[in-house]
Amino acid sequence: MIVGVPREIKDNENRVAIVPAGVDVLRRAGHEVLIEAGAGHGSGIGDEEYAAAGATLVPTAGEVWEGARLVLKVKEPLPAEYSLVRSGHALFTYFHFAASKELTDAMLTSGATCIAYETIEDDRGRLPLLTPMSEIAGRMSIQEGAKYLEKPMMGRGILLGGVPGVEPASVCIIGAGVVGANAAKVAAGLGARVTVLDIDLDRLRYLDDIMPKNVMTLYSNAYNIRDRVRVADLVIGAVLVPGARAPVLVPRGMLKEMKHGAVIIDVAVDQGGCVETCRPTTHSDPTFIVDGIVHYCVANMPGAVGRTSTYALTNVTLPYVLRLANLGPIEAARRFPGIRKGINVTTGKVLHPEVAGTFGYAFQPFEAAAS
Repeated sequence: MIVGVPREIKDNENRVAIVPAGVDVLRRAGHEVLIEAGAGHGSGIGDEEYAAAGATLVPTAGEVWEGARLVLKVKEPLPAEYSLVRSGHALFTYFHFAASKELTDAMLTSGATCIAYETIEDDRGRLPLLTPMSEIAGRMSIQEGAKYLEKPMMGRGILLGGVPGVEPASVCIIGAGVVGANAAKVAAGLGARVTVLDIDLDRLRYLDDIMPKNVMTLYSNAYNIRDRVRVADLVIGAVLVPGARAPVLVPRGMLKEMKHGAVIIDVAVDQGGCVETCRPTTHSDPTFIVDGIVHYCVANMPGAVGRTSTYALTNVTLPYVLRLANLGPIEAARRFPGIRKGINVTTGKVLHPEVAGTFGYAFQPFEAAAS
């Protein structure tokens, strides 16, 4: 199979969907790899490294899309790329369909098979292709939150960990999954007072066991969220419902009760956001202010640390890429239930129930759509 890797065009998206070692693996399995020139530069990977591994470098994205059957990306196609996606393509990337009807409609119209990193499951029901980016985003959320709490960034002028004689910042993390746990670990390490909220009591018990004493767990409900958000200097939105739009847990009315200059980092923005006032931003223009609260809602946070993110991502995607290339997407989905969960759209049909439910589309089970 011909596998194609175009350069990412999202604002400051420095990741790339394959590394030279992955090219070598695919070549040894008998596949051809087309890579757009410059695709790896944001991750510190030169064209010559890809060429040495056996890739064919082409000068334009159009040539990648025209020649490849399986296209690997990191982020969803942007409007400028919609016309390049066609029937017969299998596109493997982060889609987050529930956050964009425009994207969903464009991919349905294209007739392509769209396999979403974020909904592939392993045999234990975990999300292996989402995990490494969630780890990075969780850790970055505290890094960015600490920066935007500084007064020149329009924050409260708070040092996250405080100093002797001055209390540390209060951090509220909504969601105790991978993002939330990584955020809590970093915030606690810097000396902040941290509260993590979730509805999964078993998960809260686990975090209570492993986290240091400056991390408190609290059951998530509207009352407790409001109580913690009111006193927080930094709020991290870390909510995930796989494949679905994130629930809005912080309505705009809560902002008026928050401290002026507090910061919200909504990591759930790529699934629509769990803060009502959230809207996607970019690394070039990352923040905006509503009711005196600084909002950071960058939808591709790990893109800022492209080298770390690329290698972390491709460590987990490559085995799936190889299965898709060896078998084709439909046969791979028949043999591997986890890949089947990843197919959100194919030949104009919606195969993921949460995506269908978000927009009121008809849901097609895989067996019916692939027959």
